Amino acid sequence: MRDQSKIEPKTLGRRIIEGDRLALARGLTRVENRTPEGRELLDFLFHQTGSAVRIGLTGPPGSGKSTLVSWLARKFRERGHQVGILAIDPTSPFTGGAILGDRIRMGDLAGDAGVFIRSMATRGHQGGLSATTYEASEVLEAAGFDRIIIETVGVGQSELEIASAADTTLVILVPESGDAIQVMKAGVMEIGDIFVVNKYDRQGGDHLLKEIHAILDLSPPDRHDFWKPMVLSTTASMGTGVDELMDAIQAHTESREFDETEREKIRRQKIRARMRLLLSGRLLDEAWSQILEVRLNEVLDRVVERSISPYAWIDGMVAEISRRGWQE
Repeated sequence: MRDQSKIEPKTLGRRIIEGDRLALARGLTRVENRTPEGRELLDFLFHQTGSAVRIGLTGPPGSGKSTLVSWLARKFRERGHQVGILAIDPTSPFTGGAILGDRIRMGDLAGDAGVFIRSMATRGHQGGLSATTYEASEVLEAAGFDRIIIETVGVGQSELEIASAADTTLVILVPESGDAIQVMKAGVMEIGDIFVVNKYDRQGGDHLLKEIHAILDLSPPDRHDFWKPMVLSTTASMGTGVDELMDAIQAHTESREFDETEREKIRRQKIRARMRLLLSGRLLDEAWSQILEVRLNEVLDRVVERSISPYAWIDGMVAEISRRGWQE
């Protein structure tokens, strides 16, 4: 078998489109490592994207996100969809890789050829996602997966980035943990399309459900006129409420499709935000490699000696870059 690490991006891209799972895994690795070959691959695959539905799940650790993901994947498969799963895990301080391994937690899906599971490490990226989560979802979409489920790392109050990556955002909460108050603090009420009280059979489940309803009633007007956030209950360990959750996801998907003007507006907003993020990252990388790293090394001794503050140096560098541009 040919060594796929030596396959050029366009050839690898064609194999991904044709359904080669080994090529898909290799392509995702190139994208996650942010290699030049990965960027070329994304460029080649871009024309194959634009129609998949992305479902994001966020919530605290222990809320049952992985169990719900397994149920959603099975239900989507029953409806004839191809399902890609991106499970964002904390980063190992030793290897830089994902340390929880959702392939183990979702082992019941491993034998289904219509499901592809990829664990991705945050690698220090904030917001509950990996830096290349959306790009990885595009690779999955090009490979034929029309339903892509993204599970955040579950770090609590920094999970807001999922709203920019997902078409439908599920906020998973559990009783007996004060989650509703934390949700208000974190601003998650503004990103949730569907709120799910999981482990509803526990004591306090009904109280949490009512509390979320009350918070939504007091919240500012809905972000979009076409959808009012829903609040549902599930007990994922027994599969209770999953069918109702699937119906809610379908309703949200159809509501976006029905209102073409609103759908186009949301699409443009998300694409613009993503392009700005990509551009700022590339410009920072270029500035660092061309100017900033050398200058930082030059001034480091002075900062250590307290002869210049880091704040003054940063202000000076920003002013110089603005004045001279990116070229020396």
